[in-house]
Amino acid sequence: MLHCLIMSQFKLNVIKVVRSIPRGKVASYGQIALYIGVPRAARQVGWILRGLKGEGMENVPWWRVVSNEGRISLKGNWNVTAEDQRRLLLAEGVRVSKDYTFDIEKYRFRPNDEFIRSLHLDEEYLNSVADKLAFSKHARK
Repeated sequence: MLHCLIMSQFKLNVIKVVRSIPRGKVASYGQIALYIGVPRAARQVGWILRGLKGEGMENVPWWRVVSNEGRISLKGNWNVTAEDQRRLLLAEGVRVSKDYTFDIEKYRFRPNDEFIRSLHLDEEYLNSVADKLAFSKHARK
């Protein structure tokens, strides 16, 4: 039972962060994991997004989450294809080539200080992952 509650909070946190990625920007699976305070959980972020169905899929901009190498990396049993994701990103102005690659740094989501503060991450954690996250040092308490 406790495992279900923890997983539910993890899922809610993933959805909250993914919904915060603005149109025309992308974040990596690992970046989402870092923002929710669970580094090294990139694969689990992918599982959460892959599990979205119907209305959940429409209300969460899953297509803005990509591999850190700047590639659409849909594999396995998704309800959509890499071409669907490419089409959605192109519609937002992200230039994705036919081989599903793009310049991730050009489009990477770089949250502002207010967003980082809203995550309520511990100062020690922020210091430990600071080199992996794009945010201002002013966001720290």
